[in-house]
Order: sequence, then C-alpha cells, then structure tokens
Amino acid sequence: MNETRTALFGQVAALCVFAGLAVGQGTAPAVVSAVGQDAGAASAVVQPASSATARQLRLAIDPAVIEGAHSGRVYILLSDKQGEPRRQMNDWFNPPMIFAKDVKDLASGAEIAVDDSWIGFPVPFSKVKQGEHSVQAIVRRNLDCPNPGEGAGDLYSDAAKMEIPASGDDADDGLLRVTQVVKARAFRETEQVKLVEIESPSLTKFHGREFKGRAGVWLPTGFDAKRARKYPVVVSVTGFGGDHRGAHGAVRMVPENARGEVIVVVPDPLCYRGHSVFADSENNGPWGEMLVKELLPEIEKRYNGAGPEQRYATGVSSGGWSSLWLQVAYPEEFAGCWSHCPDPVDFRDFQQCDLYAAGSNLYTMTDGSRRPIARMQGNVALWYEDFCRREWALGPGGQIHSFEAVFSPRGSDGTPELIFDRETGAINAKVAKAWEKYDIRLVLERNWKELEPKLKGKLHVYAGGEDNFYLEDAVALLKTSLAELGSDAEVEVIEGMGHTLYRDGNLDMFREILEKAGVGEKDEEKKGEVEVRGQ
Repeated sequence: MNETRTALFGQVAALCVFAGLAVGQGTAPAVVSAVGQDAGAASAVVQPASSATARQLRLAIDPAVIEGAHSGRVYILLSDKQGEPRRQMNDWFNPPMIFAKDVKDLASGAEIAVDDSWIGFPVPFSKVKQGEHSVQAIVRRNLDCPNPGEGAGDLYSDAAKMEIPASGDDADDGLLRVTQVVKARAFRETEQVKLVEIESPSLTKFHGREFKGRAGVWLPTGFDAKRARKYPVVVSVTGFGGDHRGAHGAVRMVPENARGEVIVVVPDPLCYRGHSVFADSENNGPWGEMLVKELLPEIEKRYNGAGPEQRYATGVSSGGWSSLWLQVAYPEEFAGCWSHCPDPVDFRDFQQCDLYAAGSNLYTMTDGSRRPIARMQGNVALWYEDFCRREWALGPGGQIHSFEAVFSPRGSDGTPELIFDRETGAINAKVAKAWEKYDIRLVLERNWKELEPKLKGKLHVYAGGEDNFYLEDAVALLKTSLAELGSDAEVEVIEGMGHTLYRDGNLDMFREILEKAGVGEKDEEKKGEVEVRGQ
C-alpha cells in the first residue's frame, strides 16, 4: 500500500499490498457504480450509457504540453479534501470522485465535457452533490507507471475550487486547462544506498522498445568495493505501490549485528498494469527472467554479492507472494525465502473466494452477502465490489486487475482476460483454470518430486491470524498441503497478527543468513529491534 492508505491502517497499511489488478482500457459497457456507505445501504446504481447534463465541467489539453492529438484515458477528479485530487486517486479507503473516459485523437485545445457517458465512481456525474469541490484533470500518457497522474510525461491541470454545476458567464467557467507535465523523479543516492539500472534484453524484446530494470541497493556498513569479501544478498520485494526507493528504509528490517554483513536489494516491481510480482507473464512480459538472470547478477558483480548460494528472498503482501514465487520458480537461484502475509497462495481461498468452485462470485459470499476485501479490528473497512468499481474507473494499474495482468492469458484484444464479470462479479471458470499455473499450492503439488530436494529447508511462510485483507486461510491451506507432501517448510498463521511483517520470522532469517555466511558469534543481545514499517 502507499502512503495515502496509512491514515486508516497506520503501520499496518504501510506494509499492506496484496497483488493487484488493473482494468483494461477497452470501451466501457454500462457500469454499476457503488454508492452504498454501509452494509445496509443500497450498494449500486446503474450508470446510463449516455446522458449529457447541464454541468459543463470540461478539460482541454494546452497545445504547449502536447504535439498532435491524444488517444487514451483522461480523468476529471472531484474531492472535498485538502491537497491535489490526483494525489488521492490511489487512496483505497477515501478516494476522490473519479470520472474517466477513453478518447481517440483528442486534439490539443479541443474541449471535452464530462457527462454520464464517462465511467463514474462512486456515482455517475449527474448524481454529484451540488456545491463547491476541488477539481483536477489528468491525461494519462506514461506506459510504465501504474498510477495515473504520477508517471513521467503524464499531464494534469492545476487543482481548482469550482462550483458544480458550473455558474457564471465567463467562457472559461468550468474549464480545466491541462498545462502541467509530470517530471521524472530522480533517485536519491547516498554513501550507503545506490541505484542500479540496466537495459533489460528480455523486457526490451517483449515490449519492442527500450525497457529498463532497476533496483535500490542498500550496502552494508563499512562496505568497501575493493575488498575481496563476498556478501550475502537479501532481495526484499515491496508490497503493492512500493518501488526501489524502499531501499532507503531497508536498514529498518536489518538487525544491528547484521548491518555490516549483508546487502539488501529492493527491486522496482512496478509496471503499467500494477505490480509485476516478478513472475513471467503473457501480459507483462518476463519479469522473473529480468530480475534473476539480468539484474541480480549485475548487482552482485558490482557489489561483491555471494551469488545464488547466499541469495535470499523476502517481502510482505505482494512482496510476500513475489518472494515465495521466486523461490519456487527458481529453486536453485535462491537459498531461502521468508514470505510474510503473501497474496493468495492457494486459489481455493482467494480472499475467501474459491476461484475453482462452480458459481463462484467475487462480489458475494456463498450465502449471498457482500464480500469484504479489507477489515480493521474485526470491522469491515472495504467491500470487494466497491473496490473494483473504483479500479474500473482508474484503468490499468489497480490491485485486482494487477492479478489478471500476471495470471491471465492475453486476450485477442491484447489485454488480460478478466477473471470476473465487472458488473456481476461472476468468476470466469475458463480463466480461473488458466490461473492454475500461478497457484503456488498447485505448482508445488504437481512438481513436488522435482522440487522437494531443491526446496529443502528453504520455505518460510507467515500469515497473520487476523490479516487485514483475509489472506490467512490460503496460507493455512498451503500449510496443510505441504505437510501432506512431507515438506520441512515452516508455514505458520500467527494468532492475533494483522497484515504486517512477522518480527520473529525476520530475525530468524538474518540469524540463518549469518550462520551460513560464517559470521562470528550471534549474541542475542545484539540482534537489535526490527521496526515494522512499510517500504
């Protein structure tokens, strides 16, 4: 999860992030927009396919920021909070109102008005409460960033206070002029934190254009590249919304007695459709190959990494799934994984939904009640349907469609096949069948004879008994499966724990790393504290 979500979940939210889905940008059908405010409220209203209103809120792209015309998604956001609405788009729990439209050849200078033909969340534009709102327009241009309005080259207007419906006689009343261009964020290097960026041959070939892989690298205290010493490498994958800049906080996960002994690599997992989870896929391309075969060898060459025999994977949430997948998919490239609160590792329990069962529905439980996707202190904080409605308006880059981008086959239109119907929530059984090759429990069961000797002593998986995103039951199923296979894997559901890093498991990881590296005595008093914070 990113910073905007911490208001509700505090440190838990900072580590949250399960896996991700982003909706394709094809022509949108009539959409049911969620408006329910509590479990007892009516949950949706039907958005008409077309219904122009008198509220002429509109956008126009300034010719100074674009050459020619724009084809792609544009947005108008309305918010009643402080700050730019575009900075609030990825707030899962308190997002702005989002109105989105896919346009073709929108000429610079031409005006386009929002109406009910736009995808609206949480309501159609005609249902917006009258009065003053903070409004902002976005034009999505970046092909690699999952967050509209934040990728280098994306365009946006200044945020402004406007009355809805527009009032006054000025011709510019209600007009949002898109005049700003998002600049690329520089990576801040320090003596101990470095950026490694390479052109990826595999992803460049897949995309047909130059594509770079990158990572932030936290170097051990006192590191000297001229020394012949080889260091263990911990690959720490961030959760959903995190990137390689998390290397600046890597020291918080490293106990004091290990800070001069290990390298921590934080690879950038972000792609246009969300979190790559470093799995090769038909839609995102060979992200696993890029990391394991291209980026990590280069990092270890530059900074004296010890190689696969002392290379480890870890992460929380989407990073937890990634680390477990990397260990299973590349069993001889990693010496162990410590996966914390991973995204669903058994698709018979995909946040309480059995994707393989006949008649399964992502929006409703088997008894017909609404399916929650997040909870806090035992209370529902977010419903699955509402969460997905917001993502439909956002387009590619959201949490749920991010799963489809990784797990689904590529459709005839070049976008990921959808695992569920966006209007009804019904699971597509054919697509669910195709997801089996990414169901970690199934992968282990079907390939156990080959994998068992390669994974001996390497698997450590932890879940919170009160996971904020209902991920614990899938881990429990994995535990049962591995036990039946005779695995020595450590798989634990920690009573009372939420969606966070398991401190004791993290300390055990570094203890084992140091022991294998043959580094001195491990004084329990020198282990230090691990600050449980997000990347």
